[in-house]
Amino acid sequence: MSPTDADTRFVDLDGQPFLVHHWGDPANPPLLMLHGFPEYGAAWADLASHLCDRFYCVAPDQRGYGRSYAPEGVENYKGSALVGDMKALIDLLGGRATVLGHDWGAAVAYGLAIFAPEKVDRLIVLNGVHPVCGLRAMAAGGEQSRASAYIEYLRRPDSHQLLAADDYGKMIEFFQARMALDWLDGDRLNAYLREWSRPGRLDTMINWYRASPLRVASPGQPITDLPEVPPGAMRVLCPHLLIWGQQDRALLPESTAGLEDFAQDLNRVDIPGADHWLCHQKPAEIAEILRDWAESRPLRP
Repeated sequence: MSPTDADTRFVDLDGQPFLVHHWGDPANPPLLMLHGFPEYGAAWADLASHLCDRFYCVAPDQRGYGRSYAPEGVENYKGSALVGDMKALIDLLGGRATVLGHDWGAAVAYGLAIFAPEKVDRLIVLNGVHPVCGLRAMAAGGEQSRASAYIEYLRRPDSHQLLAADDYGKMIEFFQARMALDWLDGDRLNAYLREWSRPGRLDTMINWYRASPLRVASPGQPITDLPEVPPGAMRVLCPHLLIWGQQDRALLPESTAGLEDFAQDLNRVDIPGADHWLCHQKPAEIAEILRDWAESRPLRP
């Protein structure tokens, strides 16, 4: 399925315009699909093609991406604002949804499940991290800290200009990050280039990193003053499925250590031969896992 195969429409979320890509019958249960960096809503096209007979697949261009609301200023990209956008979208979908997130989209998905549990029936994450587990791993000074060193590069005030050099050639190099990128070619590559080159968009996309409270330790120099997490806090109360591409070089398995402490109903499934971009590399396999798991976790009445 190509990025142009989705139906699209603009919706008003708390007074601001957001472009939403959608597939399937609106009468089906909604599946809110949240992309990460440096993608946009249509990035879910391949996976949605395997799920749209069972779900109403809804994938917004999130704040700062594509044709959606993209205010200037790092302060507009705090987690509370990003989660608030998607709470408003779930309200338009009937007030509850199964939520699927990848990369930064997983951070928003976890935020919804933790801070708006009444809106999330089931939580599915593809190579993304719980906020506490991810924070701990990046601050530990080990391999995840080393793998996350690129975050400091992105936080530079001029990183969007550097990545746009050579007709976004630097962006392609960064996107690949030692992982397979053979799925990004032809019409799909042209679509991504179009979205990245919208005026100001690469800057606002990167503001997600600049606004984040994540702290990345230097290798061998752990950060030891992380905030305490009160017992029972930051918990995912709904059924939770984590699908993990084992060849990921940006997020390592150690970034999910301790997830069981925060998710009372957790299933983990590893995907051999896939990396961070597993939703493009293994869409049929992921869809089968997701469908089987969803059947075993029926929606609340």
